[in-house]
Amino acid sequence: MAKKKSLEPSHLKSHLGYHLRVVSNAVSHSFAKKLESLDVTVAEWVILREMYSYKTNTSPSVIAEITGLSRGAVSKLIDRLLNKGLVSREEASGDRRYQEIKLTKEGVRLVPKLSEIADENDSAFFSLLSQSEKEELKKTLIKLTSAHKLNLNPIE
Repeated sequence: MAKKKSLEPSHLKSHLGYHLRVVSNAVSHSFAKKLESLDVTVAEWVILREMYSYKTNTSPSVIAEITGLSRGAVSKLIDRLLNKGLVSREEASGDRRYQEIKLTKEGVRLVPKLSEIADENDSAFFSLLSQSEKEELKKTLIKLTSAHKLNLNPIE
C-alpha cells in the first residue's frame, strides 16, 4: 500500500517573491522617508523624473502612458506638484481640453537632488553586493519585467 503524501503547504519564506517583497519594501520605505525632507512623495518623484527627461512641455496623458498610471492618478499628482510650485500647467492654444505641463525652474533644480537621494538609497541597500552581482540581479529583474510585460512604474 502506497504511503499518503503529505500536502504540507510551502513555507512563506521558501518563495522568491517573499524575499523580493521584503527587500523592495525596505528600499522603498527608506527612499520615501528620505524624500519627506524635501516634501516629495515617491509617486511625485516618478512624475518629476519622467517629465525631466522630456525637457519640453508634455501632457498628463503622455505622463500617464509612460508611467503606466491612470490619467486620474496622474491628474491628482500633477495637482499636488502644481500646489508645490514644481510644475506649471497651461491650456493648449486652440483646444481648452488639452493641457500642457512642464517643470518649473524649481522643479528642474529639484530633480537632480532627488536622483542623488535615489542613488544614495540604492547604494546603501546594495553595497553589500559586488558590481557583477548587482549587474546580474538587475539583468534578472529586467528579464522578468520584460517576460511578464511589467511596464508600470512602482510608486509605493
